[in-house]
Amino acid sequence: MLVVDDSAESRAAIGKVVVHTPGFELVGSVASGQEALEAVSRLDPELVLLDVRMPGLSGPETSRLIRAGGARSVVVLVSALRRPELPDSVEECGAAAILHKCELSPRRLVALWQEAGVLARL
Repeated sequence: MLVVDDSAESRAAIGKVVVHTPGFELVGSVASGQEALEAVSRLDPELVLLDVRMPGLSGPETSRLIRAGGARSVVVLVSALRRPELPDSVEECGAAAILHKCELSPRRLVALWQEAGVLARL
């Protein structure tokens, strides 16, 4: 799994959730959309947890580019914003799900993985 967030604190917190989720492995952690595109190409992660609001390439823009590049990664957008506050672009970017950061837990991560229709490695 790849974690993408411009906040070092958020990357660390999300990384801890990943590490405490059986069957999931953190393969990378980056701070920008551009770094995410490079990491997806290099690491080929099965799952990308991608912050919605980042300087430069936003999460929805990055998700759209990951999809357009043909990567097999499942993208889940994460945000500190609630659904009504999210930009319209989150609905049309090819992400499998959108999740509020405070809802991210090992249980929710497994459920999202299963909802994405991907065989979990559990």
